[in-house]
Amino acid sequence: MRTDELDYPFDPALVATHPAEPRDAARLLVFDRAEGRTRHLTVRALPELLASGDALVLNATRVVPARVCFEREATGGRFEGLVLPAEDGLVPCYLRGSKRLREGDRLLLRTSDDAVVGTFEVAGRREEQSLLRPLSGGSLDDLLESAGRAPLPPYILGARRDREELTGADAEALDRAWYRTVYQRSVGQSSVAAPTAGLHFTEPLLERIEAMGVRRIELELEVGPGTFKPVTTDTLEAHPMHSERFVVDAEAQAALERTRTDGGRVIAVGTTSCRALESLPRVLPGSTIETETDLLIAPGHEFRHVDGLLTNFHLPRSTLLALVAGLVGLERMLALYAEAVEHRYRFYSYGDAMLIL
Repeated sequence: MRTDELDYPFDPALVATHPAEPRDAARLLVFDRAEGRTRHLTVRALPELLASGDALVLNATRVVPARVCFEREATGGRFEGLVLPAEDGLVPCYLRGSKRLREGDRLLLRTSDDAVVGTFEVAGRREEQSLLRPLSGGSLDDLLESAGRAPLPPYILGARRDREELTGADAEALDRAWYRTVYQRSVGQSSVAAPTAGLHFTEPLLERIEAMGVRRIELELEVGPGTFKPVTTDTLEAHPMHSERFVVDAEAQAALERTRTDGGRVIAVGTTSCRALESLPRVLPGSTIETETDLLIAPGHEFRHVDGLLTNFHLPRSTLLALVAGLVGLERMLALYAEAVEHRYRFYSYGDAMLIL
């Protein structure tokens, strides 16, 4: 598949810099594959679109405040970046300007009010990542809670700068509350990007949906920075697909099986939930699956576990867009995006949503 087939005309003014308030007031473009028609509703209309026996599959991963600012102890130079989960005692980071760093350099982790809360040593590099060894300051989770910021995608931060809106400490306080689902777990898998389709849910909306007999199934997929990485190769197949860890426990698998037995539909909330589900074997083992997936879903993929998808509107030339095209077909996907642009839907992480049934 040619990468330029995943391009579409887009107005940057449609990039959402904040979510809808309340969350379920976001607009919802509904596409019914059986009927071949679209409707324009809001997310709070979901109970009217689901039926008893259906299942919503949610990615309950927790989003950590992984955007940080380091200072080189010897020179005072600043490095902004994104901290990934620790591996074997080392902390991988994407740091802007990291090629200037040398092994053995010490970096001070600073809070937004410039207090130093931790010290790290540069232990080496791995492709685009700097590997840091913690020297002081306590656990990584505690350090990020005190010094980290919500890991917003660069396109939101760029749009805010262009529009001269939502900056500084006030914006950070709002993003800490906004850029997480109401159902994220307090422990377990941690992500450096939010499963953004889930941002549209409120507790009252979830309660209404469950009260009508729709199953709520939770899994965890650790969303990494690669999920938003644009495809720069000429063909989609040549793109080095990122790998992400996921967990689907025995209870979730049993609920999926019951949904199938009852004749219900499995609706994935977000591309991350969809990717985890489609990485499962056709016959579920019934015991917890904890593994990694580098599955690339695109047109031609045979869906095994997903009947529908609730998703935000994605970047051109992205694997997320390819996944949507895999569910509805490339031509239909491009038509749906053209309709969303025409109707001035808000795009990307804080934007509106589309429901494919």
